[in-house]
Amino acid sequence: MRSLKLCAVLLAGLAVVGLGLSCQAAETKLKIGDKAPDFKDLPGVDGKKHSLSDYADAKIVVVVFTCNHCPVAQAYEDRIIQFQKDYKDKGVQVIAINSNSPKIVPADSFEKMVERAKEKGFNFPYVVDETQEVAHAYGATVTPHFFVLCQERKVAYMGAMDDNNNPDKVKEHWLRDAVDALLAGKTPPKQVTQQRGCTIKWEKK
Repeated sequence: MRSLKLCAVLLAGLAVVGLGLSCQAAETKLKIGDKAPDFKDLPGVDGKKHSLSDYADAKIVVVVFTCNHCPVAQAYEDRIIQFQKDYKDKGVQVIAINSNSPKIVPADSFEKMVERAKEKGFNFPYVVDETQEVAHAYGATVTPHFFVLCQERKVAYMGAMDDNNNPDKVKEHWLRDAVDALLAGKTPPKQVTQQRGCTIKWEKK
């Protein structure tokens, strides 16, 4: 309930400056325990193609749907970078996927992705979902939207990284708690939380 209230406050404030944000309920196609949808040969800002199978050795994979332009996604960039630093040696791999249509948001073009990754010093793959099929398969709705995949590549957690867009006001570290629990062979204390951010920009069919 608190996350919903936080989201409402966020939306109200950003509506003033015309930012299209959404606090979608966790209504994804996937359920906890489902096999994670596979993805193959997604172009990365490093010039390579990335597939989920490339990270078979990782104990845990964190898939985050994000983008360049969204202020909420931007607010989490440093936290995601720090998360990867903290968990890399523990066998945890972050994969960031941009599924936004560049036709709708030019700032989310692949060229701008390359620029953003270099500017921020991303220490994880940042790939483009050109067909938006991966986002549809996961049921991603906003940026950022996190999915934690256990060693068997089943969905063990999905939702938000934490409970506040302002890093100085975070009290609940849901993503870290979920990953810590999985590394310890336990069930995450919370498996689903309210994702929040800018709506994914879908191409019109």
